[in-house]
Amino acid sequence: MKTLQIPAIQRENLGKADSRDRRREGLVPCNVYGAQSHLHILVDERHLKKLVYTPEVIVASLEIEGVGTHRAVVRETQFHPVTDRIIHMDLVEVTDDKPVKVKLPIRLVGNSAGVKAGGKLKTVMRKLHVQGLVQDLPDFVDIDITPLEIGQAIRVRDLNVPGIKFLDSPGNVIVSVAATRASRQEEAAAAPGKK
Repeated sequence: MKTLQIPAIQRENLGKADSRDRRREGLVPCNVYGAQSHLHILVDERHLKKLVYTPEVIVASLEIEGVGTHRAVVRETQFHPVTDRIIHMDLVEVTDDKPVKVKLPIRLVGNSAGVKAGGKLKTVMRKLHVQGLVQDLPDFVDIDITPLEIGQAIRVRDLNVPGIKFLDSPGNVIVSVAATRASRQEEAAAAPGKK
């Protein structure tokens, strides 16, 4: 997983009024939840955009002034209802020995046999909820769709990535190939003895 260094300062004053004033300065109040500590920090909104506006899961190396460095991943982001600016973020501290839960993006690899035969590829899920150690988590979950024929699907239970536990329901469809009108007509025309 990629790591991004982000400077931060510890919050001295908590509360709505202080948060509002800090947001006007371009700083976003953040909470970092960890095993031993709970930190209240302020981060420049421009740095947080690099964590939020990407399909990848990025580990933030938070360099907190006067405290030290903490590695964390984004748990939740709150946006302003009108302007869509980031107004608050919760992060979870990660360590090399404790599994973390994240949503990893899916990357489809190959050309489906069913699509070549006239079917339509349907992507149902774009991210998978997984658990694993930070060093074992890939940037993407690659799924080979080459063997997929018309009417077939790949489900969560069909995946096997070493070091990763999938938390979504095993029966959830990730990607499938559906029959189209054209593919059904071709199939009917190719069938012998049918009128």
